[in-house]
Amino acid sequence: MENCTPATFPMPKGLKLSKYDGELIPDPEVYRRLVGKLLYLNLSRPDISYSVQQLSQFLSEPTAPHLSTAVHILRYLKGSINMDLFYPANSDMNLIAYSDADWGTCTDTARSLTGYCIFLGNSLIFWKTKKQKVVAKSSTEAEYRSMSHTGDEAVWLEGLLSELHVSVPLPIVLHCDNVSAQHIAENPCFHEKTKHMRRKNQKIDVHYIKDLVQSGFIRLQHVKSALQLADIMTKPLGTDQHRFLTSKIGLLQNSSSQEWTGSSLACHS
Repeated sequence: MENCTPATFPMPKGLKLSKYDGELIPDPEVYRRLVGKLLYLNLSRPDISYSVQQLSQFLSEPTAPHLSTAVHILRYLKGSINMDLFYPANSDMNLIAYSDADWGTCTDTARSLTGYCIFLGNSLIFWKTKKQKVVAKSSTEAEYRSMSHTGDEAVWLEGLLSELHVSVPLPIVLHCDNVSAQHIAENPCFHEKTKHMRRKNQKIDVHYIKDLVQSGFIRLQHVKSALQLADIMTKPLGTDQHRFLTSKIGLLQNSSSQEWTGSSLACHS
C-alpha cells in the first residue's frame, strides 16, 4: 500500500457494514492482523476511532467488503501519515467533554453507537466509540445513554487527576446536541421517553447521569450539531466536515504546530 492513491476520509459517507455483506475472504488472518494494527494506531489517531470500531465487529468472519473498507483506511492513513495530536503547553486544567450517539446505526442488531471525547483544557486526552448494549427506542434515549457513559469517564478522569494532585474545577461541562436528552437529564422526575427502562442495568443508566448533574459534578451545555466534536466518533463524514472536526480535536499536520500554538479551540468558548 506504500504507492496507493491517498484518500481524504477513512470511510465513505453513509457506508453501512453488515456481517451478511459479500463473500467470506479465503484468509481471515490477513484481516485480523490488519485490524489489530489499526486498533493499536487508534491509541494516537482518534480520527479513525469509528472506522476501527466498525471493522472490529467482523473479526470472526470477515468478508470482501470488510477487507475493502480496511484497505480504504490505509489509503486515508497514506494521505495523513504526518498528522499528530498536538498538546499546547499553556493549556488549563478544565475537563471538557463532548457526547454523541448515532441511533440504530448497526444494520445487524439495530443498536446505537456511543461516541465521546474528553479534553483537558485544549488537549484531547480520552476518546471512544462503542456500541450500546441494548436497543434504544429513540434517538433521545441513545443520546441519553451516551451522556451516561461519558459521565463514567469524567468521574474516572477527575479521580485520576486528583490522585496526581491536579485540581479539576467543577462542574465539568458536557456538550450534547440533543435538547430532549439534556432536558431529561436535568429533570429530577422520570420522563415519558424513559418510562420503559425498568430493567436494573437500564435504571442505573437513567439515575446515574441525573445524579451527576444534580450534584453539580457535571453541567450540560447544548452545542450545535456542526460543532459537535464527538460526531467524528459516531459516523463517517464527508471530506470537509471530517477535516474540520479533525483540526478541532487537535489532530494536525506536523508543519502546522507553530501556527496552532497561538490559536484556541473556538468550540470550547
